[in-house]
Amino acid sequence: MVKKYMLLLLALASLQASELLIQNIPGRQTTTLNGVWNYIVDPYENGFYNYRYTPFDDYGDPSQSGGYFTNQKPVNPWDRIEYDFDKSEAIIVPGDWNSQKEKLYYYEGTIWYKRSFDYEKTRDDNRVFVHFGAINYKADVYLNGQKLGVHKGGFTPFNFEITDIVRPKDNFLIVKVDNTRKKDEVPTVNTDWWNFGGLTRDVSLIEVSSTFVSDYFIQLEKGSKRDIKGYIQLDGEDKANRKVIVDIPGLRLKKSLTTDVEGSAELELNSREIKFWSPDNPMLYDINIQLDTEVLSDRIGFRTLATRNSDILLNGESIFLRGICIHEENPIRGGRAYSMEDSRLLLGWAKELGCNYVRLAHYPHNENMLRLADEMGIMVWEENPVYWTISWENKQTYSTAQQQLSEVISRDKNRASVIIWSMANETPVSDARMEFLKNLRNFALSKDDTRLISAALEMQGSGEGGLTRKITDPFAEFVDILSFNAYIGWYDGLPDKCDKIQWAIDQNKPVIVSEFGAGALQGLHGAQNEIWTEEYQENIYAESIEMFQRLPQLRGTSPWILSDFHSPRRVLPGIQDGWNRKGLIGETGDKKKAFYVMQKFYQDVKATWE
Repeated sequence: MVKKYMLLLLALASLQASELLIQNIPGRQTTTLNGVWNYIVDPYENGFYNYRYTPFDDYGDPSQSGGYFTNQKPVNPWDRIEYDFDKSEAIIVPGDWNSQKEKLYYYEGTIWYKRSFDYEKTRDDNRVFVHFGAINYKADVYLNGQKLGVHKGGFTPFNFEITDIVRPKDNFLIVKVDNTRKKDEVPTVNTDWWNFGGLTRDVSLIEVSSTFVSDYFIQLEKGSKRDIKGYIQLDGEDKANRKVIVDIPGLRLKKSLTTDVEGSAELELNSREIKFWSPDNPMLYDINIQLDTEVLSDRIGFRTLATRNSDILLNGESIFLRGICIHEENPIRGGRAYSMEDSRLLLGWAKELGCNYVRLAHYPHNENMLRLADEMGIMVWEENPVYWTISWENKQTYSTAQQQLSEVISRDKNRASVIIWSMANETPVSDARMEFLKNLRNFALSKDDTRLISAALEMQGSGEGGLTRKITDPFAEFVDILSFNAYIGWYDGLPDKCDKIQWAIDQNKPVIVSEFGAGALQGLHGAQNEIWTEEYQENIYAESIEMFQRLPQLRGTSPWILSDFHSPRRVLPGIQDGWNRKGLIGETGDKKKAFYVMQKFYQDVKATWE
């Protein structure tokens, strides 16, 4: 029965996916479509439906439908066309509409984007794709009036082939973006972050040969320090029996492979000279994949991951994860983070705090974060946006969750920094939820078994006053690392309660406290018992650190959160004003007192563990 259910879900996922997902966009020949786009706000979706609410896509000749995606222009004086992209306002891509346009600050709904461009292929037989780093949330994509497809998911990449549609002059790319929150989507209607809408990451054209390297996986085999394994995947009509050369000059390894009828070739290499990637030595090797005269290059690190009882082992050595949670927001600019500069700001703060690990909450962040983490030697927890009240019994909801998990694994499976795939955060226990999460976990392992699996699990109190804490979440059986969020002293009693908490975690696995903390307005000072002051937050951090150190399986912490971030749930005037104030850094970039408490703790941990 379970097998049949999984097959059905896989089939649903394949229908939702646009097409193959091309890997390693930074290493390819690309033309950016970033910059100025025109936009039309369309809360009633007049550009998509007629007055009977029939989609213009369903017309026999959509070009005559009046849909905004046709980009029609009046020819005669009597032509009635009630929109004009070229006379509409402009917006910058990548970016969110909320932070760019004050009138759209709270807007949730449909906005149409349009960009015109010319494009000449470098070779007549080459193929061209349009690639989106992410669009929040649902995207209907059209080129020159033809629909390319639909994508759901606000934080993962997708692409469409446009080889037969793109032309040398006067192309128009139109995207209908809808960030409306819906009960059966992933994430669902209830979150604690700003629902930034728009084309929030890079848009680019990718030109490749008629047959090209679309995907590859090159990592150490699980449990081995010498054996590099993986695969090379080609796409195109001439993908069978093709010679592919994989070259790792730094290890003096070079191997010629021949693809099978599906265009796939398995890779097996062996070396005793591998210098392992670690936070102290983030070693990355140049990898060259050659097909005919074309070479696709990447920089990949090799390291081993495992758990042994309560230990997390990196390259065979027990480690403590000195972490911090991060939302994909630049607090100083006040919008969605997307650029390498944004990544350097956020990860630079994490390094200053003393982190060797970050939890990217609660969704996949942009690719710049992962590639920079590789370079900086920062381990990463990546999370699927299965958050709070998911529709567990809805098969399409599962399909969407699996699709997003598949897309982030496809994008980041070669990043040495990624050590954890997280399935969910703070989800209530039920039989349907267990089946949902188990299926996600099994799917993740089928795509990549070299990382560890975790989730922010549910914890319960027992004994007098509920002061004895244990993990009773049945999903604990299926994760490699036990993780939980604990806001003792904030949502759970007062700070002195930390002294009374006892731990009764009987699972013999490593434990990460994935969230803890308290809110504080940067610059507001007072007594330790005065809420919203930096001193109150500082005290909770001090008490929490002491409390967690009584947990014998503790192998990491990632307090909530690096910096203040926007949230519509946080409305207290003069304090929150639409910001979640739990950051160790305020919206101006100034550090709160708790930052230095955590920094000192991590200095002590580093001295003890290293």
